[in-house]
Amino acid sequence: MSKVYLLPVAVFLIFQVTFLGTYIVAVLEGHVVPTVPYISDAATYSPESCIFGQLINIGSVLLGITIYVRYRHVLQLYEHHPDLDSAVLRHNRLALWFGMLSCLGISFVGNFQETNVRIVHFIGAFCCFGCGTLYFWMQALITYMIYPMAGTRLTAHLRLGMSVCCTILFIMLAVTGVMSHILFNGQNPRKWYPSDGGWYYHVISSISEWIIATIFSFFILSFTPEFRDVSVDHPQISLLSITMTI
Repeated sequence: MSKVYLLPVAVFLIFQVTFLGTYIVAVLEGHVVPTVPYISDAATYSPESCIFGQLINIGSVLLGITIYVRYRHVLQLYEHHPDLDSAVLRHNRLALWFGMLSCLGISFVGNFQETNVRIVHFIGAFCCFGCGTLYFWMQALITYMIYPMAGTRLTAHLRLGMSVCCTILFIMLAVTGVMSHILFNGQNPRKWYPSDGGWYYHVISSISEWIIATIFSFFILSFTPEFRDVSVDHPQISLLSITMTI
């Protein structure tokens, strides 16, 4: 498989289509107000919840494959360049774990709606954004460490900048989200109006979520140039025992 660089492109496209598509359907169905709902609020009711869940599952699998390919990519660089700092291997393993936990969180968010299984949904959101942000920090550090063998200095700076933005936005999302729900006195959080209380905190929190989700997609897309130098072979399968009947 030589066109591995299409993996991050596919992840970018599927998440953007998922977020915007479910938002448009939810607004047209009258399930949310158009004024910046949470991404998951726009995917609470059917049919948009079905579309959201299916596409998120596909996206999380593709994202997991992308994260694993990046992990093996860094391993190969270390094997071919023994002068690299051994700390690269440690950071690479940590990044793999953080990335996979983020994928699991994305799947939880897509399959456990806030209105049905609130605790699991929030755990999934924390894993998605929290572990995802830690993954970005690890990748930004790795990018600096493997330069100039792979990547560019500009790419490292951009990844560092996106990591800082995601950290700030994650804190804003969490703090203002809690404050807005404490102050909310309306009937339906999916249809949050200015008169319902906590409106400004809700807007800040939901905008933070949309921005951080967009940055997530662009961060993964930034792997595209480096993946142009990567080729993946089919996995080898060995038979442990063969029974022949004559």
